[in-house]
Amino acid sequence: EVQLVESGGGLVQAGGSLRLSCAASGFTFTFDDYGIGWFRQAPGKEREGVSCISYSGDSTYYADSVKGRFTISGDNAKNMVYLQMNSLKPEDTAVYFCATGYFARQCLAGSMDYWGKGTRVTVFQ
Repeated sequence: EVQLVESGGGLVQAGGSLRLSCAASGFTFTFDDYGIGWFRQAPGKEREGVSCISYSGDSTYYADSVKGRFTISGDNAKNMVYLQMNSLKPEDTAVYFCATGYFARQCLAGSMDYWGKGTRVTVFQ
């Protein structure tokens, strides 16, 4: 059974940092054209792709809104994926989800096969 469990969310002041973690189980990071990534959904908004990384680690995607502030990384040996979030802004407030599925250049929610339950990030001024 595939499971994705997110952690690391919380309440942080604008300009601060958080590191999200996603523990994956029930599959291995081995398929071509597949990846794992982070999505977020703010109240009243659609779920959007924040950052994705290919299983091989040689391809990444970042939404324009987070480029230069967020960094995705993975540890295949531990089946873990991380999202380092720096210089957080109030507009980063959302529930962040880890998901895995087809990934080629873009991080699309509709291409993901499995989802975690999410971790909430709240950024205040």
